Amino acid sequence: MGLLRDRSLIPIGLFAAAYLGIALVVQNSYYLLILTLVPIWAVMGLSWNVLSGYSGLISFGHASFFGLGAYTVTLAMVEFNITPWLGIPLGMVVGVVAAVLIGVPTFRLRGHYFALSMLAYPLALLYIFQWLGYQEVTQPMKRDNPAAFMQFHDDLRVYAVLALAMMVVVILVSLRVERSRFGMSLLAIKQNEAAAEAAGIDTLKWKMLALMLSGAIAAAAGGLYSVVQVLITPESVFGMLTSAQALIVTLFGGVGTVWGPVIGASVLIPLSEGLQAELGSKLPGIQGVVYGLAIIIIILVAPEGVFWKVRDRLVGRRGSVAAAQETVAVSSAPVGAVPHRVLPAPVGGRTILELTGVSKAFGGLKAVQDVSFAVEQGMILGIIGPNGAGKTTLFNLLNGFLKTDAGTVKFEGHDLIGLKTNRVCRLGIGRTFQVVRVFQRMTVLQNVIVGAYVAEADDARAALLACDALARVGLADHADALAGGLTNKQLRLLELARALAGQPKLLLLDETLAGLAHGEIDDLLEVIRGLRQDGITVVIIEHTMHAMVRLADRFLVLDHGRVLASGLPGDVVEDPNVVEAYLGKKWLARARH
Repeated sequence: MGLLRDRSLIPIGLFAAAYLGIALVVQNSYYLLILTLVPIWAVMGLSWNVLSGYSGLISFGHASFFGLGAYTVTLAMVEFNITPWLGIPLGMVVGVVAAVLIGVPTFRLRGHYFALSMLAYPLALLYIFQWLGYQEVTQPMKRDNPAAFMQFHDDLRVYAVLALAMMVVVILVSLRVERSRFGMSLLAIKQNEAAAEAAGIDTLKWKMLALMLSGAIAAAAGGLYSVVQVLITPESVFGMLTSAQALIVTLFGGVGTVWGPVIGASVLIPLSEGLQAELGSKLPGIQGVVYGLAIIIIILVAPEGVFWKVRDRLVGRRGSVAAAQETVAVSSAPVGAVPHRVLPAPVGGRTILELTGVSKAFGGLKAVQDVSFAVEQGMILGIIGPNGAGKTTLFNLLNGFLKTDAGTVKFEGHDLIGLKTNRVCRLGIGRTFQVVRVFQRMTVLQNVIVGAYVAEADDARAALLACDALARVGLADHADALAGGLTNKQLRLLELARALAGQPKLLLLDETLAGLAHGEIDDLLEVIRGLRQDGITVVIIEHTMHAMVRLADRFLVLDHGRVLASGLPGDVVEDPNVVEAYLGKKWLARARH
């Protein structure tokens, strides 16, 4: 692991050394300013990448944090004579606080609604600072002790070195995020938020932490920018171009990698600043034209960014943004080093799950109506019924994706009503989906590790739990494969392994056998029967009746949201009401033969 990390630091060291050498040699003040602005905007891009690149939540409002950092440093110096050496950390604190205040209401929104709402914050701050009378604020010159106030205007190379140092630190922080539970959780959220939540990931918590870290980094960039520019205005730090630059340098260089913002800033900042200096008086807004053209070119030539385009050409796509550095070392770990939990055998038919009078309506459609049943520990309960009977809706009520209108749901004495999905998972309820939900650009092992986080706080032991879960379902040989390239059967097994890695007491399986051939169904039935031997209770929704009769201990039949029948499989399939509503007389005749 240490060697792997050391190798990843080599390009960073080489780039920093080369950049430092250029900065120390250059004498021209304008070129030194460009050499200072490139790392600052790379840091700004990296801050955007921490949130949007890893979690997939597109932000058009990072100027909020940049501007707050700039004004914090400037006003701290003007009003309280506080040095920027302290003002920049103070600005980072302001950025974190702003992230919380912004995130609490905004994370309620999804998709383009989130992106557009983020756009409102810097615009609001721009007008607020204008109203407060801070249209132009100049940092005072400190002739007595300029170094204490970061005033190195006699030698602009110092600013380039400071900006480079900040960029290197932020790159290292971003790498740490990529290779941690934090980064893996964000990538899972980006690829399928519902699956991540069902696997026990507190998606709101991780998104909030990402926004807080992102806000702190952007504020640091804004603080240093204000020191370099000396004079700031609301338009220069809260304006649309500020947010656009953060987004565009990252998109141009490559989203989801630390090198993307660095590449984007290294190309676009000198180009836009140079054209602005040469043509700005004749063509106002030339910087916006540069960024607009950059977006058009990158969409046409390299939609995922320069970094990924070059990387694909040189070494081929490895698929996951957070490539498998963290999992390579554990993928060959001995299965069983952390044995899966074997639950106690059922004693006296102890009830593990109990529903009473559960109902859910969508407008005038009553999807679930007064459903009551109990599940005993160690049993396999099969829920059957025609399409639209309310089966998947019932599962969504059980694990917190939907709120019940009426009734109670008890799991081992815990009331599940009102609990978030990740909290339900943490109590010991795993879940698969009718339409398979996997993290397609992550490896098979990474997918299952995400599921193991809920059961194990230590990342290395979580990886071992994941290896064990893969072995239990027969996917150990596919650990390093990308999930997006698996067959339907393998995808079903992968989703099951991810649920098992969380060490559940109860598994909710939603049409796990759907789309499988006869032999593949037999393989999955064998895996599911093995779960019962470990003491895991299973509730399964399925339409493949011949398989269900061989698998389930008891049946529950739903029709139009109501319980139509329940009992032993042999009794239920011969119930006249069930035959009429679901099975049909032809199926019953074939089954008897």
